[in-house]
Amino acid sequence: MNFYEIVRLIREKTGMSQEDLARALNVSFATINRWENGKTRPNKLTQSVFFDFCKLHGVDIDNLMDAED
Repeated sequence: MNFYEIVRLIREKTGMSQEDLARALNVSFATINRWENGKTRPNKLTQSVFFDFCKLHGVDIDNLMDAED
């Protein structure tokens, strides 16, 4: 599974809009939009925050990331 697919999946599972997720991760709406469109990926620090967010919401990100490789 590609990172952009993971972002969209997590956002949909949590019932959040792109704007809601952006606020939760302390990034801009445009950033989330670019992630979901596969135009960019987060830096290491923001990626860590995203993974923590996933764990907090009970999503096993490791299985999803393994599918990306």
